[in-house]
Amino acid sequence: MTPDAPARTLVIVPVYNHAEAIGETVVGLRQHLGLPILLVDDGSDLACAAVLERLATQPDVALIRQSRNRGKGAAVRAGLTYAAERGMTHALQVDADGQHEPADLPAFVRDLTAGDETLTIGYPRFDDSVPRHRFYGRYLTHSLVWLATLSLTLRDTMCGAKLYPVTATNRLLARHACGDRMELDSELPVRWLWQGGAVRNLPVQVRYPLDGVSHFALVRDNVRLAFMHLRLVGGMLLRLPKLLTVRGEKP
Repeated sequence: MTPDAPARTLVIVPVYNHAEAIGETVVGLRQHLGLPILLVDDGSDLACAAVLERLATQPDVALIRQSRNRGKGAAVRAGLTYAAERGMTHALQVDADGQHEPADLPAFVRDLTAGDETLTIGYPRFDDSVPRHRFYGRYLTHSLVWLATLSLTLRDTMCGAKLYPVTATNRLLARHACGDRMELDSELPVRWLWQGGAVRNLPVQVRYPLDGVSHFALVRDNVRLAFMHLRLVGGMLLRLPKLLTVRGEKP
């Protein structure tokens, strides 16, 4: 496949007990994207597993299962491995709970070519459904990401809408797993930028969510995220001369 050939893109949807929302999410993705969809069941309960089985009977929807709940990061990595095995050049990650406005997603893949190695990240445009503590709490993560990269390039790494170049992303993940749970959403883009990868930020309307299910474990996940940010800030210090040089070369 030549670099300027049309991209082959798969939509990856990690799913963990979003039985009420996933059907509508799939409908929106099919309507607005028309791309093959991979549902990654991250150890859901029987009710959600049954919904996923029904959805996977559609010709453009596939399903793979994790044997147990391993976390969003592990589910995304499994989806990227699946995409590579099937010759996909790009994978669009979308959350299962219906947060992302599907009409905003075609911009991620418009005019996309096979050789495009840009990591495209959504940044949210929130409506009134966003909890205030989540809205303001995001800025702690933003600040730590901007510190780790000495850059404002990554507008919002926490947004679950991301377009990955499959080969380059799997190559990075072979060196740095970036965590099994929510750490991957922020750590992968930081490491991508550290290695000189191109980044594009696109707006996505975000609403909170259709089934009201959050799998964020307050203590466990905050501890994981705290250690992740410590690693990234430490990594920034090791790369400080290079990062300052790159920053100084920018117009």
